[in-house]
Amino acid sequence: MKLTLKIWRQESPEDKGRLVSYEMDGVAEDTSFLELLDILNQRLIKKGEHPVTFDHDCREGICGSCGFMISGIAHGPQKLTTTCQLFMRQFKDGDTIVAEPFRSRAFPVIKDLVVDRSALDKIVQAGGFISARTGSGPDGNAIPISKEKADRSMDAAACIGCGACVAACPNGSAMLFTAAKISHLGLLPQGQPERKQRALRMVAKMQELGFGACSNHGECEAVCPKGISIDFIARLNRDYMVASALETVEPVKKV
Repeated sequence: MKLTLKIWRQESPEDKGRLVSYEMDGVAEDTSFLELLDILNQRLIKKGEHPVTFDHDCREGICGSCGFMISGIAHGPQKLTTTCQLFMRQFKDGDTIVAEPFRSRAFPVIKDLVVDRSALDKIVQAGGFISARTGSGPDGNAIPISKEKADRSMDAAACIGCGACVAACPNGSAMLFTAAKISHLGLLPQGQPERKQRALRMVAKMQELGFGACSNHGECEAVCPKGISIDFIARLNRDYMVASALETVEPVKKV
């Protein structure tokens, strides 16, 4: 295959950045997108040029670190797929592919395709945990949980925190991410004692960090590589409304 890559190159956060074109030939259909960038970087290094900077880790669709925009779509055109699992067979010979970093006020560009997504970590730190001391692991049947709730909790827990939902949302909202992190705990007995404070703290932190509001466009669900449903956003809204009526935000206690 012969492809034209247009890649966003930005030397530093202060640099304005620009799209740079690279011609790639002899590309195998079973090459992943990250492997394609590896090949490009090897060629650039041989020429004495700076390689393209991009995030990656597991390359198995688990860690969530590899995301960026591919021809205007977070993680690319194939649904339920992370960038590292996107292969060139999804494109045609002669295609032009544009790779850009995730665009969001809360995700400042660091260099090239790399953005600072630590804002998502801060949302989790605000309340995405339980503080009860559990001691040794209890028996699996000690706390009965219905299969429906267990399955729903696992669906929410599938979120890998890649940030695609934020990048796809026209408002730059992190509601799907926050809803998933709140719901996978809120659906289980262990998450009930802090359920209200969790919703208040995490939503407050999300707003503080500059994420936009949800307006139900549904773009977040469309690009989520793990298929997280926007139904969880409705659940978050219910938890937040109840918590707002009954409590005020309390500071996180350091253990």
